[in-house]
Parts: sequence; C-alpha cells; structure tokens
Amino acid sequence: MAQTNAPVILITGCSTGIGRHCAFALQKRGWRVFATARDPADVETLITDGLDDALVLDVNDDTSLKQAVDTLLTRTDHRIDAVFNNAGFGQPGALEDLPREAMREQFETNVFGAHAVTRAVLPAMRAQGWGRIVQHSSVLGFIALPWRGAYNATKYALEGLTDTLRQELRGSGIEAVLIQTGPVTSRFRANGWAKFKRWVDVDTSVHHDTYQAVIDRLEGDGEPPFTLGPEAVAQKLILAVESINPKPRYHVTVPTHLFKAFKRVLSSRALDTVIRWVNG
Repeated sequence: MAQTNAPVILITGCSTGIGRHCAFALQKRGWRVFATARDPADVETLITDGLDDALVLDVNDDTSLKQAVDTLLTRTDHRIDAVFNNAGFGQPGALEDLPREAMREQFETNVFGAHAVTRAVLPAMRAQGWGRIVQHSSVLGFIALPWRGAYNATKYALEGLTDTLRQELRGSGIEAVLIQTGPVTSRFRANGWAKFKRWVDVDTSVHHDTYQAVIDRLEGDGEPPFTLGPEAVAQKLILAVESINPKPRYHVTVPTHLFKAFKRVLSSRALDTVIRWVNG
C-alpha cells in the first residue's frame, strides 16, 4: 500500500514494551504509524529504528497533545483511521496508604490522558465518517485485586468511559473498542516499583508485613503464570482496527478469559475467595 494511501494510526506510550511492539507490527501491515512517547530521546530512538513519523506526546500535557495531533493531521491531510490509547502505569499500594496526589497522578495518565487524546482526534474522525478508538484496559478493569486499588479504579473508569463512548458514537462510523490484557511482558512492574517507593511509606503502614510480598513481586525478575509477549496485544489490536465489525472487547491472556467467566458465574463473595487464593 502506498504511504499516501496507508491507513493512519496514533499510538501513545511507545517508548518500550507493548506500545513499541504494536507500532512496528502495524507498520509491517501497511499502516502509517504515528508512534509517540513523552521523552524526546525515546522519540529519536523510534525514528532511528524506522518509525519515521514518531512524535513527542505527553498525554498529561494539553499543549504537547495538541501539537502532536496537529502535526499528524497536517502530514496526513487530516486523515486518522485509528488511535490506540496505550500510555499508562500502575500505582501499587493499599488504598489507605495512597494520598490524594498519588490517586490524582494515576487518574491523570490512565483516564484523563486517554480521554484527552480521544477528544483530540474525534473531530477529524467525524469529518471523514469513520475511525477506531482503541483503549488499553486490563483484567483489572472488571476484577479488583488488592494492593492495586488505584490502578483498578482507573481501568474500571476507562471501561465505563468507553462503554458510554461506544453508545454515543453509534451511527457515526466510529467504533470504541477495549483491549483487556492480563500479564504481558513489559516495564509495567519496574515503573510500578518506582511509584510504590515514591508514595508508600512501608514502615508506618498497617500493611507493613503484607507489603513484603508486594515488594518481592515488584523487584522480582520472574514473570507471573500465563504471561504472554507484547505480540499477543498486537494481534488483538490488529483485529480491533482492521475488522469490519470489531468486538466491543478483546481479551488477552488466560487469566483474563478465566476471570471473565468467574465474574459471570460467581457471587461477589465467592469471587473474593478466588481472588484471595490467586493473590496468595
């Protein structure tokens, strides 16, 4: 497909891991990929590695967001076929240990950032009469695990926003789709460990003893059971943006499928018991 006729996708959070892998996967399929990252050095690396349209985009900065979207629309003659709101992080810690600032920071990136990107691209999508809004959600968007409350809350919020958006976009030619991932190889734990050390005072917490298991998980080199590589997310992203009638939700990894089934058939108390067993 000629570059001028290639479908266009904007992907946030491409410095490493899932976002970076998905950017190259879509480019191989003929998409013109605008891969983005907050750090200009990461953007330079993306360009050097072959993503010529990589841009600086900080989802928490409205000026950065506007500049990136304006640049994309200028280069593509106002065409944008899809956006993958992938940027995000997880803030570990018991909810009672997380101050307002930590919760605000978590929501600013995972929810408000995705919302702002979506609003920025929707006018162009409405003008052309088609588009795909793909949100990177999680198994924790419908199952709440302890010590992950801030992240749980943002993914539950993202699910609600996307379900609403899907209904409000009915008849526009624009689809809103969720990708619900489970354990996938990335820098998620390393980033979470930095946030944990920033905001949680382990020594004064009533959860002091329990936190050792949290710390072991965040510092460990091993992967949780059923962990998949980022290519598993890329496969679902391809379906989300290329299917004529995409599903509202795509599940990634065995735990996501299992917990979806548990959610349907178990009572809340029974599900709590399963979660405690899984969480150790």
